[in-house]
Amino acid sequence: MEMEKKGTYTLLHTDGRARRGRLETVHGAIETPVFMNVGTAAAIKGAVATTDLKEIGTQVELSNTYHLHVRPGDHIVRQLGGVRKFMNWDRPVLTDSGGFQVFSLAGLRKIKEEGVYFQSHIDGRKIFMGPEESMQIQSNLASTIAMAFDECPPHPATREYMQNSVDRTTRWLERCKAELDRLNSLPDTLNPRQMLFGINQGGTFADIRIAHAETISRMELDGYAIGGLAVGESHEEMYRILDETVPHLPADKPIYLMGVGTPANILEAVDRGVDFFDCVYPSRNGRHGHVYTDKGKLNLFNLQYELDERPIEEGCRCPACRYYSRAYIRHLLKAKEMLGMRLCVLHNLYYYNHMMEEIREAIEQDRYGEYKKEKLAGFTETTR
Repeated sequence: MEMEKKGTYTLLHTDGRARRGRLETVHGAIETPVFMNVGTAAAIKGAVATTDLKEIGTQVELSNTYHLHVRPGDHIVRQLGGVRKFMNWDRPVLTDSGGFQVFSLAGLRKIKEEGVYFQSHIDGRKIFMGPEESMQIQSNLASTIAMAFDECPPHPATREYMQNSVDRTTRWLERCKAELDRLNSLPDTLNPRQMLFGINQGGTFADIRIAHAETISRMELDGYAIGGLAVGESHEEMYRILDETVPHLPADKPIYLMGVGTPANILEAVDRGVDFFDCVYPSRNGRHGHVYTDKGKLNLFNLQYELDERPIEEGCRCPACRYYSRAYIRHLLKAKEMLGMRLCVLHNLYYYNHMMEEIREAIEQDRYGEYKKEKLAGFTETTR
């Protein structure tokens, strides 16, 4: 019996290398290019509810396998109907595999062929995670898209280390695919149409990246991510790697640049054929009173906003700009009132989501190059 189709990516329009697409999923269509709002532990940091996410135009919420595994536990989330039901979100969810967290948070860890042995950052208990475990956790979470378990190599790394790491990531990807196929075929699986995205690695070694892209492209996955960037290399190096790598990934599948980035990074990566993005910047910066505008980033803690009755950005339709002034939000931040943080996060996420709408429209109208140039020029204006 042929397995039910999990999703279809349709390339609707191109403008140069920029792509305007649509990924149909079991939980609804995703219009691309898209920015996924990061809710690591099934919540956006900054007191943002899923009802808020709808209001600010969020298409996809991203949660993390490792964090939900250690707290509250993926079996608990499964008993409560999966992560979407748990957090009351009826649109698509992507779960990151936990690979990056294992390598960045876990401290004491041991990488072996079968997987990684490490200690929980919460209570120090010993945990083992390999490809099969990551897929089992993500199947329990019942996300729309599961990410393959990979090693996120350190930067910088030697060529020898990088090649060995990438080879292991490929072997792990084969195991992820086999295990997710098995889980999707079980009668009690919460989401039997869970999709799998593989991850391209190789650091800043273009030849390793290209060879790995070609290898994983033959595996006919639901989508492809480029991992291991924005980990310390320069923006120019990142753009060079995208220029080299993206043409070797399937044109008929979505391409996801993991953990990137600033509005400028996104504009440049879209121009190189990337469809999916996620980054903690909008929520993290918002919690510290830093807000994005078309004229650059503002720090609302600055004294110059003490009597400023304007919204964060004139014409912005986010909940913060529609109702509150810079002066009031600055007061909330200074008084350590949670509402100040919340309003800044809402504004930043709205800004990113709205920018993606503009990007999609510009590609459709064959004016993406012009749009990108104007937007980038705006960011360099003197912050007012």
